[in-house]
Amino acid sequence: MTRENVFEGLKEILSGVKPKLDQSKISYESKLVNDLGIDSLSMLLLSLAAENKFNMQFDPQAPAFVTVGDVCDYILKAISN
Repeated sequence: MTRENVFEGLKEILSGVKPKLDQSKISYESKLVNDLGIDSLSMLLLSLAAENKFNMQFDPQAPAFVTVGDVCDYILKAISN
């Protein structure tokens, strides 16, 4: 799976978590909190949906994600192990 595949999957998940979010404005550099308005509940929903979609698990000790690219890279690393 490529970074672009993960990114497109995350955009779908984000639009489910935040229905009013314009997918065309989501980029790798988009900040989850400041740009996309992701709060703690939205992050939990995003995490659960990503775990299901990509058949992986987030480590509870993982560092906080700042951008969409951070999440993409984490997922890619998790599914390649």
